[in-house]
Amino acid sequence: MNNKKIFNVFFREKPAMMLVTLKNSKDGTYASSLAKKIDCTYSHVVKILQEMERAGLVNFNKQGRLKVLTLTKKGEKIAEYIDNIKSTL
Repeated sequence: MNNKKIFNVFFREKPAMMLVTLKNSKDGTYASSLAKKIDCTYSHVVKILQEMERAGLVNFNKQGRLKVLTLTKKGEKIAEYIDNIKSTL
């Protein structure tokens, strides 16, 4: 994925909040619960998560019929930066 395209994904409110919410969740999170937490539609969350997965930021781990979301090392690092910027503002 080209860097400009992924940059445009992160510097919108919902995608940034998705990463921060995933970083701050204690256990695995599902796309539907993430959508509720950030007040976004399920389909929009899934679309963004697919882009993040292609960029190597999140993993979908299938557990039965459900897919649990986890951040990769790269995703954790970016989420930490975003969280720091948010708290600085």
